[in-house]
Amino acid sequence: MSEKTSLLATTLASGRDAITLDAAMIAKATQLIGDFAVNLTLAILILIATIVASRWAASAARKGLGRISAFRHDSTVLNFAVQVVRVAVLILGLIAVLQRLGVQTTSIIAVLGAASLAVGLALQGTLSNVAAGVMLLVLRPYRVGDVVDIGGVTASVTKLDLFTTQLTNASNHKIVVPNSLVLGDRILNLSGQTRRRVEIDFTVGYGEDLKQAREVLEGVATRHDKVMQDPPVWSGVTGLLDSAVQITLHAWVYSGDWWQTQADLMQGGKEALDEAGIEIPFPHQVEVPHKGADLARLVMVSADKTEKSDKAGKTDDREGKA
Repeated sequence: MSEKTSLLATTLASGRDAITLDAAMIAKATQLIGDFAVNLTLAILILIATIVASRWAASAARKGLGRISAFRHDSTVLNFAVQVVRVAVLILGLIAVLQRLGVQTTSIIAVLGAASLAVGLALQGTLSNVAAGVMLLVLRPYRVGDVVDIGGVTASVTKLDLFTTQLTNASNHKIVVPNSLVLGDRILNLSGQTRRRVEIDFTVGYGEDLKQAREVLEGVATRHDKVMQDPPVWSGVTGLLDSAVQITLHAWVYSGDWWQTQADLMQGGKEALDEAGIEIPFPHQVEVPHKGADLARLVMVSADKTEKSDKAGKTDDREGKA
């Protein structure tokens, strides 16, 4: 009887210990879930606050830097600096979110250090675009609003960010070029200077008075209201072509007047040369017969005549026999 009582007591004690252990595990799990829920909620709130703070910081940076003359007159650097501020705030906020979720900062640094080589190789093109964007800001080959020729494409710069340069051409087409390609290619800034030179090539016949032709063209350019007097208008013979003499006209204008002035001088020069009776030659096509063409035709004619004469002879023979 005492053994049964002892066994029962042992069983009850084991049951109480198991219940106590289960209760402790449930309490611990409940505490962990509660802590995770709180941390997750705080992380979401921090993320939302980070997004709002990044926008506010970007706006504050734009207003603050806009008061500085160096940034106020150059929207390219201003936009780039504002974007850097926004990205920096986002990075700090993401680190705070990871810390709230239990990820240690040292672990983040270790992971980033271990993955830096792989990330660098995977994002080689992207990182090169960022580096090229920084170099474009330092070197300043163009600014927003400048008309540039990059890789044979002429367009106006509308935006320069960390990765790309955005352009708009005369047909209002949006062109996006990676910064690495821009920095590695030839950049021709057409509006980087306040003045540009109009250069037009005209052709006149070899029998024309070249001095008169030059005076006519110079007169057209001098009378144009957009052409500068200093430097003066210049013209000269610049080529002896197969069927014409080339005369080049130079005239200086402000960069904003270049396109229209070039069109005006090209039309005005052609009309003035026509009015002065100076010939503007154009290519002529001359038919040159084949070396044996006439001989072949003669041979063919002779053969026809021979055939006809043979037929006539046979006809006469038949008539004679009849």
